[in-house]
Amino acid sequence: MIATAKLAKETTATWSDERLVQECLHGKQEAWSALIEKYKKLIYSIPVKWELPREDANDIFQSVCVDLYSELSRLREPRALPKWLIQTAVHKCARWRQQQSRISDQEISEDLALTNVTAGTLVEEAEREQMLRDALAAVAGRCAEIIRMLFFEVPALPYEQIARKLGLATGSIGFIRGRCLDRLKKQLLSRGWK
Repeated sequence: MIATAKLAKETTATWSDERLVQECLHGKQEAWSALIEKYKKLIYSIPVKWELPREDANDIFQSVCVDLYSELSRLREPRALPKWLIQTAVHKCARWRQQQSRISDQEISEDLALTNVTAGTLVEEAEREQMLRDALAAVAGRCAEIIRMLFFEVPALPYEQIARKLGLATGSIGFIRGRCLDRLKKQLLSRGWK
């Protein structure tokens, strides 16, 4: 029983979007949890980029998740899910901005035109960030840990600390880092990174 639960948890983390969507549509709670876990950073990154207050960013995150739940059966192409999530979050942020500001109709039109340009840029940025998250998840293991410690920690951890945490020789970190970055690069290129 425990082995089955462990296998199910490990499996959902590696499922494709197509599989996650199908399992969600069949009412599998673990698939829904895995889907939200996979895309929570992507969804939340949009209101953060719009510099919304934390409480409003949380509301938009929840609203996007509710929309996803209600619209999932209408999603024609599961591979388009990240873009759908980004666009939904961007539209919600634009509506939030409109509701928060008391401006003239012309200013609203100008703001919406700017919003559409900004939304396009945000969509591209968010897609690239999600592609990086997916590639890093595919690299996994020690390589993912080293890359996170070197490039995602602020400030980056020194080689000595990384070596201690991973039980490696300090002198091997640079070599391993190079191999790990090569693996990450291959993953990114396979996903269409430019």
